Amino acid sequence: MDDQRAFVLQTCKDQDIKFIRFWFTDILGSLKSFAITVEELEQAMEEGMGFDGSSIEGFARIDESDMLAMPDPTTFQLLPWRPKERGVARMFCDIVMPDGTPFEGDPRYVLKRNLKRAADLGYTFYVGPELEFFYFKAADDPSVLDRGGYFDLTPLDAASDLRRQTVLTLEEMGIGVEYSHHEVAPSQHEIDLRYTDALTMADNAMTYRLVVKEVAMANDVYATFMPKPLADENGSGMHTHQSLFKGERNAFFEAGDPHHLSPIAKAYIAGLMRHAKEITLVTNQWVNSYKRLVPGYEAPVYITWALRNRSDLIRIPEYKPGKEVATRIEYRAPDGACNPYLAFAAMLAAGLAGIEHEYPLPDSTEENKFEMSEEELTAKGIEMLPGALDEAIRETEKSDLMRECLGDHVFDSLIKNKKIEWAEYRAHVSDFERDRYLSIL
Repeated sequence: MDDQRAFVLQTCKDQDIKFIRFWFTDILGSLKSFAITVEELEQAMEEGMGFDGSSIEGFARIDESDMLAMPDPTTFQLLPWRPKERGVARMFCDIVMPDGTPFEGDPRYVLKRNLKRAADLGYTFYVGPELEFFYFKAADDPSVLDRGGYFDLTPLDAASDLRRQTVLTLEEMGIGVEYSHHEVAPSQHEIDLRYTDALTMADNAMTYRLVVKEVAMANDVYATFMPKPLADENGSGMHTHQSLFKGERNAFFEAGDPHHLSPIAKAYIAGLMRHAKEITLVTNQWVNSYKRLVPGYEAPVYITWALRNRSDLIRIPEYKPGKEVATRIEYRAPDGACNPYLAFAAMLAAGLAGIEHEYPLPDSTEENKFEMSEEELTAKGIEMLPGALDEAIRETEKSDLMRECLGDHVFDSLIKNKKIEWAEYRAHVSDFERDRYLSIL
């Protein structure tokens, strides 16, 4: 770590960096930041920087508000959209108490704690999220920029140039990108980050969301990760590919299995399925998230798994001979407006529960669930994800798994916050209600 700190200090000198932004997130995944000057950096890396935690959503009460942000030197990166002269860099921070103990309400610490649990079992957790988003004319004007569809390419496509700028910016910050493309809905796009360990990916996902918005703003448009901004179009998800490794070996791969899935992979899938309802409040945390999880828009509704069907909650990407390391599962419920630290932690906790308790894996369901009757679904034991935020709250509130995964502080703060959101939503009278009822009732 001392070598890394020395590298950061030398880079600041060589690159004429004047300001360093310290980044962290609240429990809802909102990026928080404050800046220090380079003259304060060496001491800040040694001792941290104090701040008032009572002002951060879900952090602390006023009587226990003093906290320290400890920068992680391995996350040091220049911000390409800021001026080169007297430039700006960033580092993600771990939040600690004044005595140096980790703050239990820090989402980054929640993920670290769950990753340690996996490491104690011999596993490294890798993830690759597919983050979808929309470009609109403005935050208060959801007019689309194009009428394209899946993989469409339009000559002189302005959005394609936005994606290009975004990819170049991400790569300039050391974040690997696999590919980018137009998604199904008009003005909807996707940029896929290269598979890596879950902590690095959570940091990268937070950076990705900011970069997408910064590039859009620089081009006088607005980018949003709102799960369902357009009523009659597909919503934006964060399909999350994931696997466990033991050293260099993919623990999900089994050569002799018809689907090339090991018993560990099958138990992991079973864990995700058994606890899917409980983790949905974390992977889909907003009222609007449940407008996406409805039939007819390529988002999962039923708790099922399949090899090829993209309407299932869990999909198994096709195995390519010689690519054992690429064996993985894809969990399709999350949306890009979640807190990635908590979402990755929740999915991992559910999967590890399946492994530790040896949950049996139900049969796959390759048929179209939306064409099955309620009797057929019941006969096959197929259940549904929560249909609204209040249902998700109830499922999580009674979950021992999620309390253990998140810790008491984050668990209680999240439940409290979401109950307030649901109460405000219930009390709101929408344009839909006025348009439908005012003239006839």
